[in-house]
Amino acid sequence: MNGTKRAALFLLSLGAISAQQMNPTCKQCSASYIGRDEIQAYLKRAPARAANSVADQQIRAVDVGRSHVDVGVVYRNGVQADGSAVAEHEQVSEVYYIIDGSGTLVTGPDIVDWKARPADNPAVRLLNGPGGNGSTIRNGVAHELKPGDSIIIPAGVGHLFTKVNGHIQYLMVRIDPDKVTVLKDENASKADLSGK
Repeated sequence: MNGTKRAALFLLSLGAISAQQMNPTCKQCSASYIGRDEIQAYLKRAPARAANSVADQQIRAVDVGRSHVDVGVVYRNGVQADGSAVAEHEQVSEVYYIIDGSGTLVTGPDIVDWKARPADNPAVRLLNGPGGNGSTIRNGVAHELKPGDSIIIPAGVGHLFTKVNGHIQYLMVRIDPDKVTVLKDENASKADLSGK
């Protein structure tokens, strides 16, 4: 192939890339900013809201075109790991970023005694959609989590904290391609924090 043909192919490929960039999956969408102060406000109230020693608080849930992306914070204390159930979400994947504290998280797809959560369960309705709980994970993998660590938990993978050293706090990002989570914008977050 001569230089002219190569140059023409190169220009055509640039045009194709440019055309792809002009067709975003989220047309005319806005970015969603979450400031440090807002995140800290949720973290500060978490221990007081820890029902069964866990506080899972959604800060934002945003439609990004083909998916929802949700950001929240979770607080767990050491009591929670005693006798807790395996959680599994059928449609929503999760990413944890550990902010403070440490613990052992066991993950795996082989969930013993799995039972579906009822559709009216608050976690199903507001946080992570359909899924279930089980008693343990067969052949699970233990992850020792500490500040600065991240873990990605795909939909369908069971997860269970078997040990929490005092407490653990983490930023939670939920990826929801089926859009089963309830949207929450900045105004709804402010109302939540103010108790309205």
